[in-house]
Amino acid sequence: MVPETSPAEIPVLRPRLPTADDVLPYLRRIDETRVYSNHGPLTLEFEERAALELSLPRASFVSAASGTAALTGAILASAGRASPQRPLAIIPAFTFVATVCAVEQCGYVPHFVDVDAATWSLDAVALARAPVVERAGIVVPVAPFGRPQPQQDWREFQNRTALPVVIDGAASFDTARGPEFLGEIPIAMSFNATKAFATGEGGAVIANDADFTVRVRRALNFGFFRTRESRFASLNGKMSEYHAAVGLAELDMWALKRKTLEEVVSRYRRAAADEALSESIVTAPEVSLSYVLFRARDRDEAERVQDALRAESIATRRWYGFGVHREPYYQNVEHGDLAVTEAIAARLLGIPMAPDLSDENVGRIIRTIRSARSA
Repeated sequence: MVPETSPAEIPVLRPRLPTADDVLPYLRRIDETRVYSNHGPLTLEFEERAALELSLPRASFVSAASGTAALTGAILASAGRASPQRPLAIIPAFTFVATVCAVEQCGYVPHFVDVDAATWSLDAVALARAPVVERAGIVVPVAPFGRPQPQQDWREFQNRTALPVVIDGAASFDTARGPEFLGEIPIAMSFNATKAFATGEGGAVIANDADFTVRVRRALNFGFFRTRESRFASLNGKMSEYHAAVGLAELDMWALKRKTLEEVVSRYRRAAADEALSESIVTAPEVSLSYVLFRARDRDEAERVQDALRAESIATRRWYGFGVHREPYYQNVEHGDLAVTEAIAARLLGIPMAPDLSDENVGRIIRTIRSARSA
């Protein structure tokens, strides 16, 4: 039994998706149509409305069963499966394991590259000069914690190297806006419950290239498109009508949900300023509304803060671990020097975020961090 004097636990993430009542009208429409998958009416409506939310043409948005399925489909549509001549997929070591899973599903051997210290992302200019490009069949830049990737940088890289690029923008639905970040270079997004915009499980591929998005649809549907002939390397990665129902209800409430999350971010900013921690707390718009991060001065401080928060029943998470190259399954993957990834991953801690995180709890989190730093 937990003693009555113990502080209440604060989870690192407590998502809030549409309620049963919010989703029910859409479920009744499924009952009426008896269409449950395979690009049903709710899925098509969800795609249309989500594209509108992003100020994109309808054809630019293709839904998927998950963010990982979206990324896999986008890779297949842009580069196809790996070849003996170009077996490698270049990805940053500073990412979540889903990025590596997707490239492996397409037959590529991952090759980890270090990131830029300021952006936490791949440097397109430096990468274009790297010898490893000659053995690569695909490059997958990552939008770390939803930090969107400039289209121009990767268009120039693609033009210079003739190497396909697909951006893993899992958490960037609320950050990637306008032609600077949304364009011809495809972006795979996740709508997992951990994301600010969520359908429970789901994802999408976004690109302003109608021919390409047709290839994505084929790649996510057994190689089929308008016929029952499989003509393309593929998987079954379609969004179901049930997840589309949640997505439509989420779109109904998205403006309010976003405002609520922004209010929590404001609470963090005020509390951090009061405790002289503004430079150490990373929030939207620098990252997605999904996250609030504590940026320690070094690994020892990060671990000291983590221990102090744990003692107060405040959960933390290293969202990218210590770099994907440190995951047991990927320890033998080929890579170059990863000093920046090592430094960033050691210093960053995910701290609690939820639409209903109170002023009191935000203050408690920030005061605990301040005390741990001063110890």
